[in-house]
Amino acid sequence: MTVALIVAAGTGERLGAGRPKALVELAGRPMLFHSIEALRAVAGIERIVVARPPGGALHGIDSVEGGETRSESVRRALAAAGGEDELVLVHDAARPLLTPELAERVIGALIADPAAEAAVAAAPVSDTIKRVGADGAVLETLSRSELWSVQTPQVFRREALVRALDVGAEQLAGATDDASLIERAGGRVIVVPSDSANLKVTTPVDLRLAELLLAERHGPAR
Repeated sequence: MTVALIVAAGTGERLGAGRPKALVELAGRPMLFHSIEALRAVAGIERIVVARPPGGALHGIDSVEGGETRSESVRRALAAAGGEDELVLVHDAARPLLTPELAERVIGALIADPAAEAAVAAAPVSDTIKRVGADGAVLETLSRSELWSVQTPQVFRREALVRALDVGAEQLAGATDDASLIERAGGRVIVVPSDSANLKVTTPVDLRLAELLLAERHGPAR
């Protein structure tokens, strides 16, 4: 079985909403609730725990106050979840267009590959990517065929995630995603194709685009 952790402790300064990003209204309700709804529809997920922003519990939702870094929030949420679930799904509340189907595909990919310790949703990079030096000069143009833009959800074998998170604060702070901690420890991480519709809300433009995509998927909020 699987426990789901939602990382929702970010301040969302670039969104400019004056409140934690996960609690900003999107299509008539807080952004966080779109991810909760999607994960509740996923077969095999028995519990959802949210790493929440500071300021008090969320009514009717299992939650724990998040940490100063993303990975610290994951570590706290995993500890609060308890249990013996074999798999742990981690998702960002800032990706509110998650579908149950994508979550199920990532879970299924990890189950199907016994050698893998993690599976991550990701989209092929469509832009040309260049590596640039400190002086602004291009060093090389990278091959897009090998580049993927990593998203969430990310699914882990529980023991592997616990080991990966058992590092110092400096390493946790430097991890831009939890799968990178698995990679650093030599673990096998596999990619599950997603697409750009599973966008991350960072700016007001992203928020408006998410509203439009949700309206297209479900119809306008009432």
